[in-house]
Formats: sequence, C-alpha cells, structure tokens
Amino acid sequence: MKEIDADIVNKVNALRKALHRHNYLYYVLDNPEVSDAEYDRMMRELTALEEAWPELYDPDSPTSRIGAPPLSEFETIAHSIPMLSLGNAFTDSETIDFDRRVRKILRTDDEILYTVEPKLDGLAVELVYEKGKLIVASTRGDGINGEVITANVRTIRSVPLLLQDTGKRNIPLRLEVRGEVFISHEGFRSLNEEQLSQKLSPFANPRNAAAGSLRQLDSSITAKRPLEIFFYGVGETDLRLKSHWETLQTLQELGLRINPLIRQEITIEKAVDYYKALEDKRHLLPYDIDGMVIKVDALSLQTKLGSTSRSPRWAIAYKFKAMQETTRVLNIDVQVGRTGVLTPVAHLQPVNVGGAMVRRATLHNEDEIERKDIRIGDTVLVQRAGDVIPEVVKVIESKRTGVERIFHMPLNCPVCGSIVIRAKGETATRCINATCLAQLKERIKHFSSKGAFDIDGLGDKLVEQLVDKGLLASYADIFHLDAVKIEGMERMGARSAEKLVLSIEKSKKIKFNCFLYALGIRHVGEHVAKILASEFKSLDNLLDATATQIGAVEGVGSVIAESVVNFFKQNTNREVISRILDSNVCILFQAGEKERTLENKVFVLTGTLKDLTRNQAKEMIEAAGGKVSGSVGRKTDYLVAGSSPGSKLNMAKDLGVEIIDQATLQKMLSL
Repeated sequence: MKEIDADIVNKVNALRKALHRHNYLYYVLDNPEVSDAEYDRMMRELTALEEAWPELYDPDSPTSRIGAPPLSEFETIAHSIPMLSLGNAFTDSETIDFDRRVRKILRTDDEILYTVEPKLDGLAVELVYEKGKLIVASTRGDGINGEVITANVRTIRSVPLLLQDTGKRNIPLRLEVRGEVFISHEGFRSLNEEQLSQKLSPFANPRNAAAGSLRQLDSSITAKRPLEIFFYGVGETDLRLKSHWETLQTLQELGLRINPLIRQEITIEKAVDYYKALEDKRHLLPYDIDGMVIKVDALSLQTKLGSTSRSPRWAIAYKFKAMQETTRVLNIDVQVGRTGVLTPVAHLQPVNVGGAMVRRATLHNEDEIERKDIRIGDTVLVQRAGDVIPEVVKVIESKRTGVERIFHMPLNCPVCGSIVIRAKGETATRCINATCLAQLKERIKHFSSKGAFDIDGLGDKLVEQLVDKGLLASYADIFHLDAVKIEGMERMGARSAEKLVLSIEKSKKIKFNCFLYALGIRHVGEHVAKILASEFKSLDNLLDATATQIGAVEGVGSVIAESVVNFFKQNTNREVISRILDSNVCILFQAGEKERTLENKVFVLTGTLKDLTRNQAKEMIEAAGGKVSGSVGRKTDYLVAGSSPGSKLNMAKDLGVEIIDQATLQKMLSL
C-alpha cells in the first residue's frame, strides 16, 4: 500500500478542523466568517481528498452526513435519567400557582428566579457524547426508554459530531444532552415542493415531517430532510454546573445550538410578561412554537424540588392558546375504555386545524356536554394544541337552525348492554360489567403491547376477532391459543399463526415491572410499575402490602396506592393472575435474599468509573436491592464518584452524603 504523504494528512486534518469551526460559527453563534461559496470550496476539497485516500476515513469528518446503511429495525436504549413530560399551564393564574407550589415545597417566601425558553413543536431527543465524540442518539420514547437513531441524527447539520473546544472549559468525559428536532417553515415548504415534484404525498405539518424523517430506517433519506435542532438541557454529565442558565451557556460553548430567545433569571411576573411578548411574535418566527417553558434556574433548588412519576416539580410549560377552526358535529357516539369509562366522541365534518385533518373530537364526559350545551348538528369551534386530542371549545349558537338534537348519555353500555353507573362525586360514567367485550378488547390490547408482554403479531384487529369469536374471554386465555385456532382468523395463514404462537411462548418470561404494567392497573404506567417492582421485589410482597406502605414509596403516592390495593382486592383479578402463572408464565424478579446486600440504599453515580459503564454499575446496584437516583438529595445514602466528577460531588458534600469510589462499591456488592 502506498504511504500517505504527511502533507496530505496535515491538509485533511486542517480542513476538518476548519470546517468543524465554521459549522460552530454558522449554526451555533450565527456569525459566519466565510462565504457559502468558500465553505463549499473547502468541503469539496476535503471530499476529494477523502475519496482519493480512503485510508483517511473518519466517521466524525464534516463530510460524513450522508447516512449509513439502512436498518431492519430500531434498537432501544434506557435513558440514564428519565425524560419526563412537563406539566401544563394555560392561564396566568395557573402559572402563578406553579410559583406558589415551588415556594411552598422549598418553604420560602423569597422570590424564585426562573429561566424561560420557547417551547418548540418538534421531537425530543437525547445525544450522548463521550470524550467529545457523539456516540449515540435516541428518541424520547416513553421517557424511560428511547429508540436508537444515531445514524439519522448524525445527518443533521446543526448537530456537532465533535464538541467544540473553545478553551473556556474542559471537554466533558460524558455529556448526555437533550434537544428538540424540528423543521423550519422555509424548510417545510421546500420539502413539500420536493415531495410534489416526485409525485409523492405532501406532509401535513412540520412536526409530522420531522417525526417521519427521524424515524427512517434508511438514514440517507433523513440526510435529505431539512432537520434542525435546539438543545435545552442535560441528563448525566461530569460538568460542574450551578444553574440552568449556566448549563445553556456551557452547551453553546461546546458547539451545541441553543435558542436565542431564552431569557435568564427572571421572576414569575416577568416570565408571564415575556410569555405575552413571545405569543405576539409567534407568527413572525421561522419555526413553530406552542408555548414557553419555565424552569427554576438554580440546580440545587431543582434537586430539592424533585419530580413526580410523570413530571418535574421545577418546570412547567405555559401553553399558547390552541389553534381553532369552525366545523359541524355530524354525530355523537360513545366509546368504552379498558376501565369501563364511557367517553362521548363527536364525529365532525372534516376540517384542517393547524395542518392536521380533524374528524373526531373528545367531549370528555356528560357534564362537559351539558356545560357547553353541545348538540348533534351544532356548528362548533374545535381546537388542537400539539399532540393533544382535538376538543370542542364552544357552540356557535347563532348558527343553530332548530333541527339540532340534544345528546343523552346511554343508560346501558353500548357494547354489552349492561346498566352503566356514575358514582357520587365522579364525572365518569362506567360500565361495571367485568366481562364487557369493549373493556376486554382494550385490556387485551394493553396486556400484549410493547412495555407489557410485548407479543409480536397480536394486533388490534386480531384481538377484536379473537374476542368476537369467543376465543379470548380474558388476557389469561392468550396463553391457551394454538395455531389451529389462530389460523381460522381473517388474514391469518399457517405461517403467521405459528409465528404468533412462538411469540406468545417467548413472552412467558417477563420482568416483574412489565408484568405489573400489563395488568392494566389504573394509574400504573410503565414508570410507576418499575418503581413498584424495584421496591417490593416480588408479587407476594406487593399483594400483601397496605395502601399506606405503597403510598410511602417515593414517586407513588396515595391515589396510586389505593388503586393498586383495590385491584388486588378483587377475587376476579387474583384468579386471572393465577391462571396466567399456571400457564408457565415466569416472572423475572430482582435479586434473591442472599444477594440483596444493598436493600433500600439509594445511590447516585457521578464521573467516569474505572472499568464499569454507568449502566453496568446501575444494574449491579439494583440487582443487589439498591436504588440508583439521577440526583443527589437528602434521601441519598451514597455517592459513587469516579474520575472527573460533576456538580453532584459538591452537592453530596453539602448534604453530608457518604462519598465512595468504585472499589468500595464492589466490596459492598460482594458482602
């Protein structure tokens, strides 16, 4: 092989360094130093050299944004710290109430300072950099686990493949950074023009286009889409940071683009004022925003405030008024959910609301219909905001002709015919027939879904057929299906039936948290199921637990506790669980008694461990009965500190938390 001339190597390295810098100046600082023509010339020169000398291939080169070979499916990855959803506020008073709650939890009358930023209508992602190099990118997913989309994210021009070394601070050994991927209005227009020129269907709106682009199995398609990103926060990192504003400034120094409309350290009153200013300029922005995010600025206060199982207590999204359009109610019918709740749904004359075609809108419950006086045939104002289900805002009474019909909630379940009830103090009307087919279908769909038993091939249409044919009378019956029974269903051949039977067999080994989630206990989502599984370790322990014991678990609370206890009190539910277990279903519980050396101890990890990844250390601690938290608090027992520890070390010292190294942790694990 011919030896590469040192001058060629130096030239390639110099071009790469220069182009990385120009990307930083253009995308992050919005302050380019060279013309587009000069940038293109440098890029062409580097491309030509890399093609001539393939031995110089580097996946982090500025030229490597064309995509990778197509995938057959996306892998999943766990987020070190959950990417929780934000609570919402829709009025000034709700926003002021948020500030009141913050000060009440912190037990202070002092003013709290907030950092506020536009809430982009895009897709949340997490990028992980190690020693300055992008190693993995994932979607938010369910907040606990996301899909790995590294190849797709690498094609986004405003994503640095290498963190920028400006000399202001050291490149972190590990940085998990979160951002929002979006498509600008101009990019959306260009994309749809391209779609139409190729005789393809145009996208409905920028958000849908961005979502579809990020989830392409072929990243070369993603590379052709005009995706952009703004970064807004971090997960695990060894950076030493004191405030959210400092976090954002640090991200920008490292070459990670932040939104220019962010405002720092302002009171809640000024935040409300800025919200109004932001709403006024909303239509002038080159991208869609649907509100403003308000975050407590001091990271130490964020730690004290903590989170619920769904959202952080230190942040809230103040949403803009939703997009609205006028249409007509063609009919109202009632849907029955898996908990038996009857939900009235309006069938609408199709109308485009903010780029999405709306045909149905929830009417919530009987009280809501009466309060708004919604009748079949009414002309109504409908709205949608982001991913929120469309709803009817109000009736336009001046459009009434006299032929409109008043809707009454049925006295009997529209599916099984059983009498429905509405408990005192509740707005929900429920079918109390445990064998109602509508509830049964929804429960089985949930039971077999991803995150639960994850039975591949048992789709919604097949579930409905199997229930209608009497082959499934509870989710326990799934484990008694055979290929002959399945083969008789519509569009199910012998091969598909065999594959489904194998999938059912494979699902019989299931983690305890997935089993709990599959049962469909009211208020118990994937995150709460994981908390309960980690705390109680076995099904028997949970079955014997009182509401007080369950409610005392951090992240659970009394409402969830009552729901869990009431579920397990019912003999029918216990009988179904017994049938499931009698079908050779094996629940994979956590470590046995002799291994639970860290029972009920709370650990926090920081820095880089010598020969363990964070995930490996976390799994070892949890297997020994301990818990791993993403933040230091008063309930933390140990901080495991590796090299280059972050701000958590100072927080642990301030709170008197015991600080240990990896060797000490491994001794504790082996006791």
